[in-house]
Amino acid sequence: MSMPEQEHIERNIRRTAGINALKEIRGIVDEDLREEAARAKLLRTFLRYGLAALLPAALLLAHYFGVV
Repeated sequence: MSMPEQEHIERNIRRTAGINALKEIRGIVDEDLREEAARAKLLRTFLRYGLAALLPAALLLAHYFGVV
């Protein structure tokens, strides 16, 4: 194999390895973003329904202590 041909093959191999590495990194980033979105959704749900449950609980407690 001549030298320019060998360099061309090596360049293609490096390019292919780089593309595969970028795809793998993108997969990791996508998975992390999905996990972060799921955590944010769970937190919003807890805040929304937690506050909705806290108000009746506070009213019951106030009624129990005779404040209301």
